[in-house]
Amino acid sequence: MVSAALILSAICAAFPDVGPASLPADSQLTAELRQLLARMNVGPQVAHQHFAVSLVDLTDESNPRYAGINDEVMMYAASLPKIAILLTGFEEIRAGRLPYNQTVRDTFIRMARYSSNTDASAAARWVGFERIAETLTSPKYQFYDPKRNGGIWVGKAYGGPGDAWKRDPLHRLSHGATTLQIARFFTMLAQDKLVDPEHCRQMKEVLSKPGINHKFVKGLSGIPGVTMYRKSGTWRDWHSDGALVECNGHRYVLAALTEDPDGGKLLEKLAAGAHEIVCSRHGADATNPVATAELPSRSTPRSAGVHTPN
Repeated sequence: MVSAALILSAICAAFPDVGPASLPADSQLTAELRQLLARMNVGPQVAHQHFAVSLVDLTDESNPRYAGINDEVMMYAASLPKIAILLTGFEEIRAGRLPYNQTVRDTFIRMARYSSNTDASAAARWVGFERIAETLTSPKYQFYDPKRNGGIWVGKAYGGPGDAWKRDPLHRLSHGATTLQIARFFTMLAQDKLVDPEHCRQMKEVLSKPGINHKFVKGLSGIPGVTMYRKSGTWRDWHSDGALVECNGHRYVLAALTEDPDGGKLLEKLAAGAHEIVCSRHGADATNPVATAELPSRSTPRSAGVHTPN
């Protein structure tokens, strides 16, 4: 068994001296995001690092703007890291080691749109855990970067034979992420920088038409003209979501992680508020669907049962 220290040492050695391409922080966008979180009354969750969010305004392609709160805090992310399996799959398709036939396409779609654990495990076995880790830690992507407190990690499948591999060497998470790295993933998706432009287009098709109406999807469901490329995750009190959103000339990336019994409802409200921030920055007529919304009850008990992550 290879120790976590040796894994971490190997990962660090693989990185160049410079870090991954940074998203340019914008003070005004950060202030507006902090104001939204204040209206959502999630100050205690933010203070205890149980709520993290990244927002990238890509409406002006020549001047992307970024805001992040707790964005380098790595948390359990349930099914959201399935995007790493998807990315590795398309890298293998490009290399000619995996055919992109109807079976593979349908498996990817069920994994992405409906968060099928069976299909995620099948896809992970096709590409292998070592290859997923190589992709995540490669200089091309650096989606797991020990110099940035980790990031996206898939250390086990989602049930079935050969389920477990290795937890991440920094935080011992089986399925982990930071909002910074989720935001980088969807930003690179928007910029056709994942794999290559043609395979990036195919990845967007797989991530389109979300099949589960909760969190970000539900938060934007009443807004006309929204197109979303998205993956989410839920297990017990851990709720996560990441998406590239296009709407009436606006384009942005939103990523969030939270450990809260009402996390799903909080992410629903976050999505609506973030959409209003982006649209209002560019002079659009944007209603704020969350301005008068009730906060979810804090009396919901924490579940004692074991739930399948999705």
